[in-house]
Amino acid sequence: MKTIAPTFSYALRMLLARPGAALLNALLIALGVATMTVLLLVSTQMERSFEKDLAGVDVVVGAKGSPLQMILAGVLHVDVPAGNIPLEAAQELAKDPRVKQLIPLSLGDSFEGARIVGTTADYLSLYQAKMAAGQVWALPMQAVVGADMAGKLAINAAFAGTHGLAGGGEVHDKAKYTVVGQLMRCGCVLDRLILTSTESVWQVHEKEIALDEADKKALQEEREITFGLIQYSSPLAAVSFPRFVNSSTELQAAAPALEITRLFRMLGVGTQVLQAFAAVLLAVAAISLWMSLTQALRERRGDLAMLRMLGASPGKVAGLLLFETLLLALAGWAIGVALGHLLTSLIGYLLAQEKSLVVSGALWLPQELLLLVGVLCLSVLAVAWPLRQVYGQDVLKQLQTR
Repeated sequence: MKTIAPTFSYALRMLLARPGAALLNALLIALGVATMTVLLLVSTQMERSFEKDLAGVDVVVGAKGSPLQMILAGVLHVDVPAGNIPLEAAQELAKDPRVKQLIPLSLGDSFEGARIVGTTADYLSLYQAKMAAGQVWALPMQAVVGADMAGKLAINAAFAGTHGLAGGGEVHDKAKYTVVGQLMRCGCVLDRLILTSTESVWQVHEKEIALDEADKKALQEEREITFGLIQYSSPLAAVSFPRFVNSSTELQAAAPALEITRLFRMLGVGTQVLQAFAAVLLAVAAISLWMSLTQALRERRGDLAMLRMLGASPGKVAGLLLFETLLLALAGWAIGVALGHLLTSLIGYLLAQEKSLVVSGALWLPQELLLLVGVLCLSVLAVAWPLRQVYGQDVLKQLQTR
């Protein structure tokens, strides 16, 4: 401890003697670490969120269109559906022996950015949701709100949905919902939804459109849903059921696991580019550090020679330079990690405003320590050549030319 404290003090003074170079090197390291940190935090939380939201859903059926769009709109609720499907067609699929359960979802309206989803209580069971207050809807026009909306809609509060999922549409004033329950936070897609019965969604639109009882009866006969979330009765159904739906019906089936894998493969290209950019930044930081240390060594040859004359061994002098480098690398890593978490929090805030995926900057990952190890190793490589020069320094010659 008696040796470390003076070494730390002297190394810190050497860094502060050249503040411009030290700041530049620390910032280069910090930018590379921050980029890596953001990628780690966002990708890890996206994978965890997708895994939780997709759990229990073997296949999604909906209107013909993009399979990936079906998963994003019907399971993750971050996209707009291509259209609706006849209720009768969904009911026929539910009778298929390969289908264990079909959970209907009806979309189309929202409230302050949160989607209103018409479904059944099975949708709550799918995510093992628990009530924080109140109860599950028992009658049409009753609603249960997710944790994100609990602060805006209290129990017994009445609200009217807005046509469309993006907001700004027509308000359905003639049919208002009453909040009867609030869900506990589950860290899944339910947190940002407002749930009600499928009959509620039908009633809202039928009241808007129907002019008389005849119109109302005609609309009831042509009722539709947006998606059906299906669980297989047997794993073997995955081989034949999607092909059957896509070839023999007017509907489309999409497997969430397959489509999300394809999504990550597409996102992986952008992630790899950002990772390469971060690696380049760290490489540039190492080169800059090497050049800075080499230049500093030339300027301090006399001082280092004097230390040798005062009894410091080559190892102690080299250790002083190494300590200076590691101190700079540690500072760059700390700044980079802090900046990465701050940027991730900003991304999470922007996503929350859009009622999209949940991303937090408060999460800590073990991989961030691996980043520290990598930065320290890179710094040691950068200082290797200057350290070699220290060991080969001719003390008498340096003192004579001083």
